[in-house]
Amino acid sequence: MELRHLQHFVAVAEDQHFTRAAERLMVSQSGLSASIRALERELQTPLFVRTTRRVTLTEAGRALLAEAERVLAQVRAAHEAVAAVQGVLRGTLALGTEQCIAGVDTARLLAGFRRRHPDVEIRLRQAGSGALAEEVAAGRLDLAFAVRSPGDAEQLTAVPLTAEPMVLLCHPGHRLAVAGAAVTPEDLGEEVFVDFHPDWGPRRITDAAFAAAGVRRTVALEVNDVHSLLDLVEQNLGVAVVPRHFRHKRAALAALPVKGTGEAVYRTVALLPPPSATSPAARALMTLLEAEPSSGGA
Repeated sequence: MELRHLQHFVAVAEDQHFTRAAERLMVSQSGLSASIRALERELQTPLFVRTTRRVTLTEAGRALLAEAERVLAQVRAAHEAVAAVQGVLRGTLALGTEQCIAGVDTARLLAGFRRRHPDVEIRLRQAGSGALAEEVAAGRLDLAFAVRSPGDAEQLTAVPLTAEPMVLLCHPGHRLAVAGAAVTPEDLGEEVFVDFHPDWGPRRITDAAFAAAGVRRTVALEVNDVHSLLDLVEQNLGVAVVPRHFRHKRAALAALPVKGTGEAVYRTVALLPPPSATSPAARALMTLLEAEPSSGGA
C-alpha cells in the first residue's frame, strides 16, 4: 500500500467525485482511477459506490477513511518535525474553534503566530465542540479550542483555558428579570428557549444540566451563531442559558445566576492529539498561547 494511494483515496472521499479530486491533486482522472482500483485490489473489497453524479463510500471505505486520515496526518507531522529540527517551521496549521470561545483571542493569537512563522499555512474551521473533538481525533485538525465534554475521545489531551458559570439571559421586561432572583431548572420548565445546535458546547452543558435535574425544556428557536441567539432573546422570543461572558455582548439583556445545576460549568480547553502525534505547528501555537494568555473570546 503506497502513500499516494491513500492520498488519492482520501481526496475522492472528500470530493465525492473523481474529476474534482483529480483536478485538486493535479493528476489525470485515469491515473486516479487506476490508483483507487489498485487499492481496492490490495484490500480485496470495493471502497466506493460509483454513480453518474458522484461516488460514496462503502462500509469498508468508511472504515479505511478514518485510518487513512490518521496515517497521512502522521506522515505530515513527520515531515514538519524534520523541518522544525532544521530550524524552519513549515507545513500547515489546521485549527478548529467554536464561536466566541472564552479563554483565548483566536484572531490575535493567529496573527502573532503568522508573524513568527510566515512559512506555515493557517487553516481555520468553526464548528461545534463535538465535531471539533472528532476531527482532532481523526487527524483532520491539529488542535481545537472547544468545550470539553465527557463524550470526547479519551486519547485527546485537554489543556484548560478557562471556566465560568452559566447564566440565564432574558429580556429586561421578562417576569424573571423583574423578580431579579437566581433561577433553577425547575423555575424554567415552562419557558421557551433559544439555544444552539446540539453539537455546540453551551447547548451540551445546558442539556446535561436539565436532564440531571429531571426537567424537560423546549428549545423552539435553534441557531448556529451567537448574535442570532442574542437578537431573539432581545426581542423577548425566548430565554437562553449561556456562558457568563455572553452577557457583555448585549448589555440590554438581563442576566440571572442559574442555581441547582451541579457541575454545569462552561470549561474551555485546547484539544490536542497525544504528544507523539502533535504537530510542531500545534506545539508552537500552544507555546505562543501560554506566553500571551488572553481571557478574551474569539
